[in-house]
Order: sequence, then structure tokens, then C-alpha cells
Amino acid sequence: KTMCSGKLQTALLAASYFVYLLVGAAVFQALERAAEKQEKIAAAQMKEAFLQNFTHLTVAELEQFMQNLTKAIQNGVYPVGNESKIEDSNWDFSNSFFFAGTVVSTIGYGTLHPKTPGGQIFCVFFALFGIPLNIVFLHHVGKMLSLLCKKLGNYLYEKGMRKKKIKFLTLLFFLSAGILVFLCLPSLFFQITEGWSYSEGIYFAFITLSTIGFGDYVVGKQPGRSYFSYYRSLVAIWILFGLAWIALLFNL
Repeated sequence: KTMCSGKLQTALLAASYFVYLLVGAAVFQALERAAEKQEKIAAAQMKEAFLQNFTHLTVAELEQFMQNLTKAIQNGVYPVGNESKIEDSNWDFSNSFFFAGTVVSTIGYGTLHPKTPGGQIFCVFFALFGIPLNIVFLHHVGKMLSLLCKKLGNYLYEKGMRKKKIKFLTLLFFLSAGILVFLCLPSLFFQITEGWSYSEGIYFAFITLSTIGFGDYVVGKQPGRSYFSYYRSLVAIWILFGLAWIALLFNL
């Protein structure tokens, strides 16, 4: 009975966790998307004005242009290419879900951030309740994986293996399986999708899963590369399970 209620508890927790992320993503999208579109239009107009007058700009005007351009880039708006890029949003649902995941997991790359007052205040409360929920969720998943470890250990014990050896072997198994599934294979995937080198993929995977999150490498942001839809949502799910694996290693 306890096993059954435990499974139900885990299922409910997982469901509420994902619903929390989905609701957060929808709210961030609603709050930020319109403001971002205005920013993109303003950046396109600024570029247009520069291209028309660049032969007779004063030093002060050029300085002002450089400042505006820097500000636009810091806000995630790249005035490169034609105007059709205005329709591509950093706050579509996939990107918003990815952002919500990086908030609750405390990675915080810093490349995507809310800029409207409503978005910023919502982010504070979203993180305030989301971070503890994330910790509880990861702890729960870690516990479930620990039970798998125990089962594996009991099986080996029945086969006549010594306890110390079992502990070492289970740790080794989960460490090597995790390194393969969460670091080596994803890095290959990033190499193909992002055009990074394999070592850059490993570096990105480690900096992400250790929640350092410098933001020097971020998925789905290379200008001129086309990504399949929900690519970033998939990466967000990889992050969550990768963090659960790290939680398990600490448990072990």
C-alpha cells in the first residue's frame, strides 16, 4: 500500500511541477512578447535610419547609435538580416518554457530575461515558489532512483556479492550511465544541432547541469541556424533529468 501511495505521490508531484512550468511559461509569454515586438521594430527602424544617414553622421550620433545597438543586443534583439525576423520571438512558448526551467533550476543563463515590470515581479514570485518545488521534485526523483539502486544491490547480494563491493559497483554504474546519457550523448547532439565542437558541447552540458550557467553558450540562439520547434523545450527536460541524476549521485 505504501509503495502504491508513494507512486501516486510522485506522479502528482511530477504533474504539478510540469503544470507549474507550463503556467509560468504561458504567463511570461503573455507579459513579455508584445514589449519585445516593440523593441524589435524600434531596432529595425534605428538600423534603417543609420543606413540612410551613415555617410554624414556626427561623432555624437554614431556614439548614440552604438549605445542603442549595445542595449538592443543585451535585450536579446539582434538587428541582423531582414525585417521578417521581427516575427521570430524569444518569448514563443518553447523559449518561455525553457526560461521557466532555467529560473526554477537556478541556472539563470542571463541571455533571456524579463524586461517589463510585470514580467520582473512575476519572475520574483515564480522563482520564490518554483525553486523549493524544484528541490522537492529532484529529491523525489533522486529517491526513486535510489530505490532502483537498492533493488540492484539486493539482487547482487542474493548472488553472493559482498556489500562494500555492491556499493562501489552501483555507484560506478550510475556514474558511468549518467555521464553517457547526460554528458556524452547530448554533447554529440549539440555538436550536430548547434555547430559547436564536441568539447564545447561537453563544456556547455557541464556548466548547465552544475547550475553554474555562465550564458556564454546557450542552445537555440545561433543567428542563421534553423532549429526544429520545441528544441529548447526538449533541452529543458534534459536539464531537469540531468539535475535529478546529480541529486541521485549526492544521495548515493
